[in-house]
Amino acid sequence: MNDEIMSVIQENVYGVWFLIGAALVFWMQAGFAMVEAGFTRAKNTGNILMKNLMDFCIGTVMFILIGFSLFLGEDWMGIIGKPGFDIFTSYDSFDWSNFVFNLVFCATTATIVSGAMAERTRFISYCVYSAVISAIIYPVEAHWTWGGGWLAQIGFHDFAGSNCIHMVGGICALIGAAMLGPRIGKFTKDKDGKIVKVNAFPGHNLALGELGVFILWLGWYGFNGAAATNLGQLGSIFLTTTIAPAIATMVCMIFTWVRYKKPDISMCLNASLAGLVAITAPCDVVDTWGAVVIGAVSGLIVVFGVWFCDNVIHVDDPVGAVAVHMCNGIWGTIAVGLFATDVTPTYALADAAGNPMLGLFYGGGLKLLGIQVIGMLATAAWTAITIFITFKVIDATLKLRVTAEEEIVGLDISEHGLASAYAGFSIMDTNGLNVDANENTDLGVDEYDKASDFQKDAAVKVIREQHLSPQGVYDTGMHKVSIICKLSKFDLLKRELNNLGVTGMTMTQVMGCGIQKGSPERYRGAVVDATLFPKVKVEVIVSTIPVEKVIETAKKALYTGHIGDGKIFVYNVTKVVKVRTGEENIEALADVE
Repeated sequence: MNDEIMSVIQENVYGVWFLIGAALVFWMQAGFAMVEAGFTRAKNTGNILMKNLMDFCIGTVMFILIGFSLFLGEDWMGIIGKPGFDIFTSYDSFDWSNFVFNLVFCATTATIVSGAMAERTRFISYCVYSAVISAIIYPVEAHWTWGGGWLAQIGFHDFAGSNCIHMVGGICALIGAAMLGPRIGKFTKDKDGKIVKVNAFPGHNLALGELGVFILWLGWYGFNGAAATNLGQLGSIFLTTTIAPAIATMVCMIFTWVRYKKPDISMCLNASLAGLVAITAPCDVVDTWGAVVIGAVSGLIVVFGVWFCDNVIHVDDPVGAVAVHMCNGIWGTIAVGLFATDVTPTYALADAAGNPMLGLFYGGGLKLLGIQVIGMLATAAWTAITIFITFKVIDATLKLRVTAEEEIVGLDISEHGLASAYAGFSIMDTNGLNVDANENTDLGVDEYDKASDFQKDAAVKVIREQHLSPQGVYDTGMHKVSIICKLSKFDLLKRELNNLGVTGMTMTQVMGCGIQKGSPERYRGAVVDATLFPKVKVEVIVSTIPVEKVIETAKKALYTGHIGDGKIFVYNVTKVVKVRTGEENIEALADVE
């Protein structure tokens, strides 16, 4: 009788823990949002937050309609579950807990893709492919492993999702980012079109990024541990889930310290996630040494993965999703076949005859490793084919990528009408919206090369300051050029000046307004009254480069065909010679007004 009572208590306790684990995995959506937002630029933060919100909401709808039944419906030939609507027709006997638990994992798969395709993907296109991942791609391959499908029948093991979730999301991310192309300015090409330089786009808020990593690490205890059925197994899973990311981060810190002379913060944050991804499949079947080795290798893999994307295949992945999720999802899946050991609690990997299947390094030979490789390759092939078709169809109908102008201005404005996710902090250019200008600001010609000199001068006014003191003031032949422009034009201006040979410049953010009346942006339906707009002031000193070339280059970069596109101030740099009474020494001062 006591055994029966304890069994009932344990069943209910772990049933509650099962749902708590699901809640922790749901909370990981916030972690993904913080990591992605922190690792990208401020002008796209609102778009990223919206995407991570809609991942779960769209995924819920798709999982209700078709995803859950394809995943856990009655097995059909080991390939898919039988579609059905039990959630509507048999609610009284429906497995509510299992639905919620598997829903939050499904949403995680879709959100991985967001980071690699950040800052240049159309929001409507994102919603569509997120829906396809949640409705078809993830449920089918997850059925193979967790729904009684053919991979489960041959002994494939992926306890919590290195293969089914992270590798799948990472493959979708790689293909999507490759088809989108890099962000504007990510790669510098020579005259033959060959990439000669990879340009860094630092994340605007690493504090957000690190907060996201800690949220994800916390959520991962539910991600890996929620399916545990007793205290011993749960404790072992918590241990390996702690060791692997810690070791991965340490290894990455040491490696980047040696390789780049400084420990790389963002790379170490990626390494923590890489260790978590790698330990997800084998977390219940490896011991301490296995977790240490898995973590150490993942800490190196993530650095190599980021380098490989940037410098070899030239795929622009803003947050390192491919290196973290795809590369280490593959590694974690294979690691089961290398490090699985029967000393762990509730070890259950066995062949058809009931004999334990151990990892290669624990005397098990190649059998389990071979099964893991087969499962990984089959899942990868299914994912690559289906997501490629999905992206192709979306690109042919809705277009995957935003326009260059929308990308430069930022997706917050162009996709959501949001001036800035940081209203009041003045770190985003709110003048990128369709600004209401006075009637006569439109000059009638949008292209600089077709505009007349009068139109060019009206759009970007040039003001020259002359020193008129004749005595003791000598022109050095140097000039200071101060350019006031929109933040959205800064990258183009900087690139054009660099091409001209101007490499030294100072950029400061300022506030101001000119001929514009105001901005029509709205927040929660109310018009936001804008009087001062964030601008950029760029200052350069030129001597060998003719100042007229600098002015012409700046005017061309800023020109859009409207009065108020920018303003350029030109100053002479003079030498002021002062002869002090009764003294022979001369004081030379470089003075710029």
